[in-house]
Amino acid sequence: MRRLSALIVILFGSSFIIYNLSAISGDPLEALRISQDPNAAQQIITLTRELQLDVPPPLRYFLWLKGVLGAFVGQVDFGMTRDAQSVTAAVAAAIPTTIRLVVGATVIAIILGITIGIVTALRQYSRFDYAMTFFAFLLFSLPIFWFAVLLKQYLAIGFNNFLAEPQVSPPWVIGLGLASGLFWGSVIGGDRRKVITIFAVAASTTSSLIWLMGAIDWFRNPGLGPIVIFGASVGIAFAITHLSTGLTVKSALRSSLAMAVLGLVAYYPTQWVLDQDGHLLNFILLGVVTIGLAVGVSFVFAKIDRGPVIRTTILTSILIAGLILVDKFMQTWGPYMSTDAVNFRPVPTVGQVNDLLEPGNFWFTTLDILMHMFLPTVALTLISFAGYIRYSRGSLLEVLNQDYIRTARAKGLTERTVIMRHAFRNTMIPLTTLMVVDFAGIIGGAIITERIFGWVGMGTLFNQAINSMDLNLLMGVFLVTATMSVLANLAADLLYSVLDPRIRVGK
Repeated sequence: MRRLSALIVILFGSSFIIYNLSAISGDPLEALRISQDPNAAQQIITLTRELQLDVPPPLRYFLWLKGVLGAFVGQVDFGMTRDAQSVTAAVAAAIPTTIRLVVGATVIAIILGITIGIVTALRQYSRFDYAMTFFAFLLFSLPIFWFAVLLKQYLAIGFNNFLAEPQVSPPWVIGLGLASGLFWGSVIGGDRRKVITIFAVAASTTSSLIWLMGAIDWFRNPGLGPIVIFGASVGIAFAITHLSTGLTVKSALRSSLAMAVLGLVAYYPTQWVLDQDGHLLNFILLGVVTIGLAVGVSFVFAKIDRGPVIRTTILTSILIAGLILVDKFMQTWGPYMSTDAVNFRPVPTVGQVNDLLEPGNFWFTTLDILMHMFLPTVALTLISFAGYIRYSRGSLLEVLNQDYIRTARAKGLTERTVIMRHAFRNTMIPLTTLMVVDFAGIIGGAIITERIFGWVGMGTLFNQAINSMDLNLLMGVFLVTATMSVLANLAADLLYSVLDPRIRVGK
């Protein structure tokens, strides 16, 4: 309660300062004062009355605050914009757009950044470490507006042109194969002979796969199918079990593999359910059934210490369900591209949705939204995840040098147990601040990205308020973003106590 009280004081104190600084720094009547329009004087009087410009800024703030505090009685009023629109309505319309644009990029950046950062820390001074360090600094230094233009040229215009005749040329087949070989050889590592073997296998497999995809016209009519999904599910089962409990825990491995088999059995029934109306209800039903089956299978294979087995099986089942959902979108790809609204150019460069697409088809509409999110999500992800690589790498290296890590290794614990159960949790403590602050910044929007890709979100509203000296709109955007910031700080404090019980009050 003390912390919440302090946050409220900070919130209203900062809003008072911002309101007065903004009111003093700009004059909404400046253009009218020098205008030769005969109606300029009347417009000045009208605007002065509407914006209450005859009231000094400190007192005007409390008039604005009165409308904001109306939220406690269900009558919140942020005032009107310069265009005579409700600020509340403008902000309410922009928030979902901003969340849709930035949340996906932030989540992907966090997952990829922390994963790669941990791998680079475990392979310190290896080829992979040097390559990812260079890659991270390169992405971190790129201006978003320049990088976004490159994405438009090559991932949108170039890819759309490629789809007109989707044949991968031999230089691209060889080049992508070599890149894959270098990547997997660096990640897995080992002595020179092992690295060369991994490089050869990965390069040849990737090149063959890309050639086959072009030969069967996979890029126009993609899909995974039950066999590919089953093979990928088995790999997911082994990977998740290895990271969560270790492959030596046979009950967890058998439970995860059983979910892979159930995923294969349920492939066609799931496709039938996804084709029915009431898609939200269908998703909820499939989610409940998936988690219920995972828990039930865990109880079958684990007689004691079921917690880790249940956690491993649920995570495996969620990823398998994700594969089936991706396959459904792939099946929609061909019919979606052939519509008149898309005309075989599915990757858009601007806008939030395709207004020419006929409504009514859930999968077409959802795929259209995802395609419009593709370029801005890639741009924001690649720019922001580089920081997570560096932070997670440095944090894990610092933790690995602690005495309790050496003690854990001296006790004979496996390296997986030392890393995942002892080091990783403490690594997340400093990263929590970064993640929470990033999520707080989500609601503020991405001004440059929104402008480049033609999105209208919170960043666009903020830019509009500054350029037009719209004080009510500026304060509406500020109050929402400031509230998210103070709540993010509170969430960070709570997460610290979850990750490290010593931080809790009274401990």
